[in-house]
Amino acid sequence: MNSPLKSRSGAPPMSTVQPLPQETKVQTLWAAYGSVAICALVWGTTWYAITFQLGAADAAVSVVLRFGIAAIGLAIVSMLAKQSLKLNRKQHLASMGQGAFAFAVSYYFVYAAEERVASAVVAIIFAALTFVNLGLFRILSGQKASLGAWGGALLGVLGVAVLSWGELVGGNLGDRALVGIVFGFIAVLASATGNWFAWRGQLAGAPVLPATAWAMAYGTALLAIYAVVSGRSWHVEWSGSYILSLLYLSLVGSVLTFGLYFSLARSKGYALAAYISALTPPIAMLVSVVFEGARFGLMALAGLALVLAGQIFIARAPKA
Repeated sequence: MNSPLKSRSGAPPMSTVQPLPQETKVQTLWAAYGSVAICALVWGTTWYAITFQLGAADAAVSVVLRFGIAAIGLAIVSMLAKQSLKLNRKQHLASMGQGAFAFAVSYYFVYAAEERVASAVVAIIFAALTFVNLGLFRILSGQKASLGAWGGALLGVLGVAVLSWGELVGGNLGDRALVGIVFGFIAVLASATGNWFAWRGQLAGAPVLPATAWAMAYGTALLAIYAVVSGRSWHVEWSGSYILSLLYLSLVGSVLTFGLYFSLARSKGYALAAYISALTPPIAMLVSVVFEGARFGLMALAGLALVLAGQIFIARAPKA
């Protein structure tokens, strides 16, 4: 009952739980919606927060700093929650894959993309994450998604397309911007692959908080090695805006949200969790209205309605 994805092998794709009383089910559902809302609200603002880091340091260095701090923070949270940081070999390998793709590769290309196109455009590209997630889990693990899950994902992509139509059509997309868009899609694919490794860690019995902390640590180490080998500059302009954005991205945009995100993915499925990526663009655009003076009309409201409808479809999709 934990995922709209069903394994070809018959093994439960998510952790097995006993049937819950109706009242507990309702509470669990509202807790899931709360996690979705928090992640969407926070990640909807992190796209803009990243812009304060661009130019102050190399993208790889900024990501290393962000997830290095976040790994330490999540390890502390794990210990406070009395969850051991010890993992076995299979769990470590899964966390290493998760860290390499979900944190190192994905976020490096997110930062690189935002150096070339507007942050809202990168947020829009990430609306495809649910589709990529469903397809990747189907290919790698034979997990079948319900029509409701695919329908919700489609509504999310259509909603974001409607919402952002004016932005994309009115924008001047030169070669640099096109490279940024390609980088954004690479980040989406890497993020979905990281989700698959996180699911493998779950099957191996890794507790969510320690596994995510280790994944962040592995991602940080791998990207730091890349930065050294490729000769990246480690110079950082320690301005007030850079420090504040770094702390916000590390503690709120990573420790809080990724703890909630991967917990939600385990309890309600990676399709619902990945749909957060379709909810963040409207919030990112609202942030643009407030801080950058952007204006959106009725098309944006229609797109937002489609996105929210897709959220309902995925939340109500039949579970395995």
